[in-house]
Amino acid sequence: MNSSSPALAPRARLGVLSMAALGIVYGDIGTSPLYAIKTVFANDRHPVPVDAENILGVLSLVFWSLVIVVTLKYVVLILRADNRGEGGIMALIALVQRRIANQPIGQRLILLGLFGAALFYGDGIITPAISVLSAVEGLKIVTPELEEWILPVTVAILCGLFAVQRHGTAQVGNWFGPIMAIWFLTLAVLGSIGILTEPAVLAALSPLYAVNFFVAHPALAFFSLGSVVLAVTGTEALYADMGHFGRGPVQLAWGALVLPALTLNYFGQGALLLAQPQTIVDPFFHLAPAWALLPLVLLATVATVIASQAVISGAFSMTRQAIQLGYLPRMVVQHTSSAERGQIYVPAINWLLFIAVIALVLSFGSSDKLAAAYGVAVTGTMSITTVLVFVVARRRWRWGSVRTFTVLGLFLAIDLAFFAANLPKLSEGGWFPLVFAALVFVLMSTWKRGRALILERLTHNSLPLAEFMAQIEAANIPTVSGTAVYLSARSRQVPHALLHSLKHFKCLHERVVILHLAVLSKPYIAADKRVRIDSISPRFYQAHMEFGFMDTLNVAEATHLCQNQDVNCDPANTTFFLGRETLVPTQGAAMAIWRQKLFIALFRNASSPTAYFGLPPNRVVELGAQVQL
Repeated sequence: MNSSSPALAPRARLGVLSMAALGIVYGDIGTSPLYAIKTVFANDRHPVPVDAENILGVLSLVFWSLVIVVTLKYVVLILRADNRGEGGIMALIALVQRRIANQPIGQRLILLGLFGAALFYGDGIITPAISVLSAVEGLKIVTPELEEWILPVTVAILCGLFAVQRHGTAQVGNWFGPIMAIWFLTLAVLGSIGILTEPAVLAALSPLYAVNFFVAHPALAFFSLGSVVLAVTGTEALYADMGHFGRGPVQLAWGALVLPALTLNYFGQGALLLAQPQTIVDPFFHLAPAWALLPLVLLATVATVIASQAVISGAFSMTRQAIQLGYLPRMVVQHTSSAERGQIYVPAINWLLFIAVIALVLSFGSSDKLAAAYGVAVTGTMSITTVLVFVVARRRWRWGSVRTFTVLGLFLAIDLAFFAANLPKLSEGGWFPLVFAALVFVLMSTWKRGRALILERLTHNSLPLAEFMAQIEAANIPTVSGTAVYLSARSRQVPHALLHSLKHFKCLHERVVILHLAVLSKPYIAADKRVRIDSISPRFYQAHMEFGFMDTLNVAEATHLCQNQDVNCDPANTTFFLGRETLVPTQGAAMAIWRQKLFIALFRNASSPTAYFGLPPNRVVELGAQVQL
């Protein structure tokens, strides 16, 4: 008995984490059966005729897309491309930065990754809109009289969803896994009932039906890929949310429940279409008996809210990563759980998403029309992820050229085929995620470039620390009691705030700590390795403080660690000095004047550095300087 106990604990933990992963990781892809199949056959521009040959061909395409794109590419391969347990495109950008950032190709790949991250924000807008709308559209199947209520109910649900974000998902999250387990079991049961009426539909498990579909109708099959890809939406969320649970639970949940349930449901819808082609208006809800329609609409609505929650939380998480990696200005980040550091709320992003989602719902009006916009965002991000993984495969996994280009080249070809099939939808709404991503990309790249220019200007005009120390030792400067901490972006330069303080107050504290803060391309830094102190003189110390891009920046709390290295940073006697720059646009600078003005606007509206760095407001002094870009 005792010998088996150690084995039971890890298994039990794996089961619990796999159940939780159902709610967070697979919420998006789990709600695709609501709209994927009907969109293929009801596409306004390239509808696929509802006949036996085409139904089996489409089902085969859907099944092998799930196998190749989701199972082989993401679940088996790309989940290995983690940054110390963290996944997602920002973590992938951090991996590329560490390996080839100083090479020209590295800079181009980082910019490409930024555009992929911008597309993920587009996904974060479209997912809540199409998911909730497609679920509520089941009301018109219950009774046609309810059709006029679809948009008001959808808007009301979305308003509630975004309103509760500030309370966090720590408590609600405990229910996500079990509810999604019920959802996937429901998908499996409904699909099985449909398959029993037409067992011949299982022949589509053979890839030959997909091949024959392309041979018989090459153009139609190609354009159908633009809708088939809706069956694999959520793969980027799968990768981004891996850090919450680890690779094992995500893989177990997919193989044990999600893939079988999705396959059964898609094939059940196909069997229904073989028997009753007229049900193409909404084959998912027509799978259910009349008495189960209303409960199914309610369950589908809850499932789509959970799917939307996962994408919204992913947008919050990616925003924090982008801020700390230097791609977005400081924003207020609120922690909604004392137990889980990943539970955060970013008000600015929440309400930006809310406005965009409501505008999408009201302007597009139906899930069928929104599907055109969805495919472009998903396939674009998938393609960019594959390109970035080339670097990981070569530099981290040590794959040879032949293996890398064979395996990833195949996946990239499939991604680009899906992307190309969605390009004809640009005029039908596919332009939206591209335009939105372009705007976000301009903001992120402008902020990164602007910060680099400020650093160049300040470095050029700053005084080397060694020269400053020689001047200080030769001068007789009055001393005041206490500790002064000066934040500095440059480790061997004197902070401008220190020079201004000395100029105005003509005195120095008895202990002066020049604090260089760095956010690394690692997700987390252990507390005992966060601070290093170097003694420059009996009065001056240089502190190096490091955070991971997923860590919470709390400088005041971290300075307590200085006391372990014989530096008195008693909060009651410590003053933090910050520099506050006033930016002036300059003609002929390294950045276009319109981008300078955009950067200045972002800079002025960034959240307070006092709050962002976790400093006590009553112990902070800000000293200004004018900087020409």
